[in-house]
Amino acid sequence: MEREVLREVELFLFDMDGTLYLGNRLFSFTKELLSAIKRAGKRYIFMTNNSSKSVVDYVKKLEMMGVKAEVDDFLTSSQATAVYLKENHPDKKLYVCGTESLKAELRKEGFIITEELSKVEAVVMGFDTELTFKKLEDVCKLLLSRDLPYIATNPDYVCPTEFGSVPDCGSVCDMIFNATAKRPLVIGKPQAAMPLLAMKKCGVSPQKTAVIGDRIYTDIKSGLNAGAVSVLVMSGETTAEILDHSEDKPDLVLSSAEELIQYI
Repeated sequence: MEREVLREVELFLFDMDGTLYLGNRLFSFTKELLSAIKRAGKRYIFMTNNSSKSVVDYVKKLEMMGVKAEVDDFLTSSQATAVYLKENHPDKKLYVCGTESLKAELRKEGFIITEELSKVEAVVMGFDTELTFKKLEDVCKLLLSRDLPYIATNPDYVCPTEFGSVPDCGSVCDMIFNATAKRPLVIGKPQAAMPLLAMKKCGVSPQKTAVIGDRIYTDIKSGLNAGAVSVLVMSGETTAEILDHSEDKPDLVLSSAEELIQYI
């Protein structure tokens, strides 16, 4: 696909960590890129699999890095999980192996969260930066004792940081699988749900939407699954070797999201 197709894009769905910043360090081009999109009368949404932070947390994080953002600028795997739960398990009491921010996000949507195992009706796994062994033990007890709905916000194995990577939700789910032989239903990228929710929200077709991210197995795969233009940036997790060996190929490959500016 020729890069000129980017000129037709009206909605830019950005992964965050590894794409617009790394850890707590904003990439030098990010402010200019976001400003250029706004000046052109186009729209961007920050679309992240990271469920350890609430949308309010993300607004504060970007503001600390000098980027003004509104709650409406975000779509997280926590929000997409809440949408799924509302549609499929609206009245179930949840056990959440996740951060207090994830729990707050789900409570805000009307869900009851409990640690009384006898009352749990569904299990939700997130990227838990507050993980304890007790949580792992509780999840194993629940999955081994009853046939409960088991949902994961995202499948990412690692989360990039300024010093390297740390285990993410997918790695913890693998630990649970080794103990229980149970796999969760995954809501976030690479599923199409998040980009399709964003398109519906903004009234933009897949052909005029670009999903931009640094991971093939989540960001790029979700774009491909949703029929959008998939743009891989080499500023985060993916290396040339990973790209060469991947069965899923992005529509476009850029050294960083900075290259988008010339096509807006």
